[in-house]
Amino acid sequence: MTWRASLMIDRGGPAGHGPDRAGLAILAGLTVICVGVELALVAGDEGLLGRPRLRGWAYEHGAFWPGLLRDWQANYPGQTEAMFLTYAFLHGGLGHLALNMVTLWSLGLATLERVGPWRFSAIYLGAAVGGAGVFGLLAQSGQPMVGASGALFGLAGALLAWMWEDQPTLRDALRFAGRAVLLLLAVNVALHVLLAGQLAWQTHLGGFLAGWVLGIALDQGPAR
Repeated sequence: MTWRASLMIDRGGPAGHGPDRAGLAILAGLTVICVGVELALVAGDEGLLGRPRLRGWAYEHGAFWPGLLRDWQANYPGQTEAMFLTYAFLHGGLGHLALNMVTLWSLGLATLERVGPWRFSAIYLGAAVGGAGVFGLLAQSGQPMVGASGALFGLAGALLAWMWEDQPTLRDALRFAGRAVLLLLAVNVALHVLLAGQLAWQTHLGGFLAGWVLGIALDQGPAR
């Protein structure tokens, strides 16, 4: 899940053998970075680090700001390029973080089993960039966006692309794709309502499309 934040406050191994140590290390590393960053921001929110505006500072420097693609001035050289990835390591609170980390391990293990650690990394990072790009194109407000789910929807896109490829007939593939699209739409609508319109659906869409394309391009064949 990706939120629009507010500042108001190859070695891919053979399929079917499970993730190797490198794959598990990558998942663990992504988790440690995201958890560590959010815990630091929570500590700042509670005044435990002596810097109560730490979250605001982190969003100002690491969130994805659509305005930087237009005429806004960056806080540091390279921010406009860096934000296409840095936003994916920031979250909007512990609940947001927990949901995304559970999703990361659920989808990540399945993706690693299919394509291995390095192709997994390419899909994850590529989907994060793709999600940010579509958000930047379609977002109507200047609100910043944070969260890992552009990348996570990319993993979902890759997995669904592989399931499509593995269907025995075109009719089965179309039936499967229709159900998958309806499910993803329902999830996004539900989250949009629950989050009072703060869901960055554009990021989900961009990440999903990027993940689908990268999944097909990097596929190693049917998993067990």
